Amino acid sequence: MAHVKGLMMALLLATIWLYATPTSAAPHACCREFTRGKLPFRVIKGYSVQSVEELCPIDAIIFHTKKGQACADPALFWVQNYINRISRKSRTLNQSRL
Repeated sequence: MAHVKGLMMALLLATIWLYATPTSAAPHACCREFTRGKLPFRVIKGYSVQSVEELCPIDAIIFHTKKGQACADPALFWVQNYINRISRKSRTLNQSRL
């Protein structure tokens, strides 16, 4: 009887661990390729960073737009420029709130 209880406890803990692990949902949210063209800056609301260390196949910048998301190559000049512009805009907004 104790063996069955131990087995059930191990199964329960394994199930909880699988559902609580954030990487279990990562493959569905990963960028797998980059957008082909340059996005207009005016449609971008923000961005997030994806790295291969998160079990995704590529490093990418995920631009959040009015219509969804776009995956961009972080090595491209326009992508770096947009990140800098967003960062400066964010710092300016935060300083004006103080």
